[in-house]
Amino acid sequence: MSSYQKTKQEVLDKWEVTQSEGLAKNEADNRLEQEGYNEIADREKVPTWKLFLETFKDAMVVVLLVAAIVQLVLGELIESIIIFIVILLNSIISVVQTKKAESSLDALRDMSAPVAKVIRDGTSQTIMARQLVPGDIVLLEAGDYIPADGRLLEAESLKINEGMLTGESDAVEKVTEPIQEQVSIGDQKNMVFSSSLVVNGRGTFVVTATGEKAEIGKIAEMIETAEAKQTPLQRKLDSFSKKLGIAILLICIVIFAVQVGRIWFSDADADMTKAVLDALMFSVAIAVAAIPEALQSIVTIVLSVGTNKMAKQNAIIRRLPAVETLGSTSVICTDKTGTLTKNQMTVTEAYLPEVKNPFSNERWTKGEQLLIQTAALCNDSYINEDNNEIGDPTEIALIRLADKQKQPYKELRNKYKREAELPFDSERKMMSTVYTIDGERLMLIKGGPDVMLERASSILVNGEEQELTSEWLRSLENQIESYSKQALRVLAFAYKKVEENHQITLDDERDFTLIGFTAMMDPPRDAVYGSIEEAKKAGIKPVMITGDHKTTAEAIGKEIGLMAEEDMAVTGKELDDMSEEELDEKLEHISVYARVSPENKIRIVKAWQRKNQITAMTGDGVNDAPALKQADIGIGMGSGTDVAKDSAAMILTDDNFVSIVKAVSVGRTVFDNIKKSIAYLFAGNLGAIIAILFAVIMNWANPFTALQLLFINLVNDSLPAIALGMEKSEPNVMKRKPRKIDEGIFAGGTLRSVIIRGLLIGIAVIVSHYIGLQHSEGMGVAMAFTTLILSRTLQSFPARSNVQTAFGAGFFQNKYVLGAVVIGFVLYAITIMPFAREVFHIPDEFGWNQGFIAFSLALGSVVLMEVLKIFRNKKE
Repeated sequence: MSSYQKTKQEVLDKWEVTQSEGLAKNEADNRLEQEGYNEIADREKVPTWKLFLETFKDAMVVVLLVAAIVQLVLGELIESIIIFIVILLNSIISVVQTKKAESSLDALRDMSAPVAKVIRDGTSQTIMARQLVPGDIVLLEAGDYIPADGRLLEAESLKINEGMLTGESDAVEKVTEPIQEQVSIGDQKNMVFSSSLVVNGRGTFVVTATGEKAEIGKIAEMIETAEAKQTPLQRKLDSFSKKLGIAILLICIVIFAVQVGRIWFSDADADMTKAVLDALMFSVAIAVAAIPEALQSIVTIVLSVGTNKMAKQNAIIRRLPAVETLGSTSVICTDKTGTLTKNQMTVTEAYLPEVKNPFSNERWTKGEQLLIQTAALCNDSYINEDNNEIGDPTEIALIRLADKQKQPYKELRNKYKREAELPFDSERKMMSTVYTIDGERLMLIKGGPDVMLERASSILVNGEEQELTSEWLRSLENQIESYSKQALRVLAFAYKKVEENHQITLDDERDFTLIGFTAMMDPPRDAVYGSIEEAKKAGIKPVMITGDHKTTAEAIGKEIGLMAEEDMAVTGKELDDMSEEELDEKLEHISVYARVSPENKIRIVKAWQRKNQITAMTGDGVNDAPALKQADIGIGMGSGTDVAKDSAAMILTDDNFVSIVKAVSVGRTVFDNIKKSIAYLFAGNLGAIIAILFAVIMNWANPFTALQLLFINLVNDSLPAIALGMEKSEPNVMKRKPRKIDEGIFAGGTLRSVIIRGLLIGIAVIVSHYIGLQHSEGMGVAMAFTTLILSRTLQSFPARSNVQTAFGAGFFQNKYVLGAVVIGFVLYAITIMPFAREVFHIPDEFGWNQGFIAFSLALGSVVLMEVLKIFRNKKE
């Protein structure tokens, strides 16, 4: 049986302590030795140097390292240095991101209360909170941080903000009676939890758990053990890199073997050693040309561009791969309070007997005036000079109501002075204050409607007091039930005339006159309705996970369109009772989870991941941190705790669900653009390999020199690919279903584009090579080189979209592509300058005619790419 289910005496007996005496010093010291300090222990961290070395396990990095080392041995210093720099930069970025993630536990430790006021040896004393042990008697008052978990022994108007554990902003009214049934943390109202904050009242509790056995310690353990997920793109690139490395290695071995064989069996008298070394260098050059070593840095740059776009949508990216992950997201598990709603309790309805549409007429009834006065005066909340709202959210909603109705609460409080009060407590569920208004001394009362109806004897109707008959009671109860079905929080208001100099007591809180009701809620954000609809059209399932009550969460879910007719809502307790098989069966129909625990959140995320769904999870409290880390992408709230933000991959500065959907759109565009860059790179590489293989098969001279291939690689594998990463969104970006988790990077027409464009480039180069060979081997190489570099550069235009032509996408829309093409042509022009011709093996005979033919073939291949795209789109 848990501590919250036991009586106060049973808990004290368990820990062998009395409330008045507390623990003896010797006993406290013994327990401290057994239990350890009340703190979260440091975990052993992976050294930075080891994290750095770990980055070199990536398959693409290994292939590039081998190629760079071979290039270095063969004397190609510049190319090898560039490869090393790219690898080094990626490694540094990876290590920095990992070190930032480790700050989650550090932030969690910083939340611990530094000192605690305890009773030991029968006296009150202050000790370091880390010295607390189970059985200690701790004293609390407003403003204190709870130093450990415990069972309440006394609670005088005690309210505690447990938002860092439950995710709910409302302070919890605490009680001391045992709770018989099994309930979640949010409903354990006779317990207190480490690192929560006392906002009102006083209390005493006996410590039941410290350090890592406390709830916050369990969360630290879950953060430590939650799995950091690889992004879909990381998984795909890793898998593809291994296959690419093997394929290129085989191709290079075949080409090297064929060339060596021809040298060996050739009748020509040649330097065998030099010929074999030339063949080896050419094979290595093919490997370097075929492997887009700039791919990882291009992906990083495109992701960085995405982070800047997302920042403008109020989404700050902490880890670059999160940009791409957002584009893959198929499930968004979102908090309710502050994300779907405004996080601002607001009066949405008011009820006064026989008054239609209260506060809508220019002249108010006596009841309307009294209700506003009671709302503002029987109220302890206020707005300070810094415009910060201080007090209970429910009371703040009431003073905002007064301000909205042009009865500013400050003016009312300046006009009428409080003469006496009976503060609110959770047992009475009422609050009373005394004011003299218009010459009458009135006790103004507000409280829970059930208690108020029991104690009222009359009701104010059209300015006259009438007996509260059974008919009126039924009518009022029906009104309350109607509000409850809408998940509205109802408050009742009343007044009672009191004699001059009469000192009010709790006995005066009866036989009063009921004025009316207010009904309030934390309303949905205005734009969230459209965002939920947009998410569903994009094939994304939004799921609400909240610490609030099931009825409230379900009502909000239905109102904003999150819940469909066949969908259901479940509580954390109902989830605990489900087996994994039952959860898997119902998962896709559960749209709302209420009163959930941190363990529940992780279980929900894992359940969706078992179905191969890319899951995003929002959170702002310490309780959310493990699930944020477990999710494919954790989304922290800007207003949330440092622990949650450090565990997240993305932070919403405006805490708004709308911003998540906008970020998903940017994420999809980023992934589209990464695929466009990849398709551009591999189509160009494929064209070069086709031309080389054809020349080997036909026993022609090699169409390129090693230096030419390396130069083409340098020109075409950077700027144009990066420029494609700046492309705007495709018109159907948020009308497509999320891509499947096992979908390859060449899916969705990308492989077809690579093959078609690669073939056209290869054919153009082969034709150009053949025409040049009719003059000489040197001319064939010059023309093949020219056609390849220009066709790969011009390929930037059809690569901008798989569905639109360059003109359909707006020819001048992407100025970066235009700039990359111009730079590509300028760099090519340098190679045909007199001072560079010998270096790049361009013969003196190569002139305007040969250049025009080579350029025409390059342009023709690109035009054909666009023509085939138009025909394909018409067919589809």
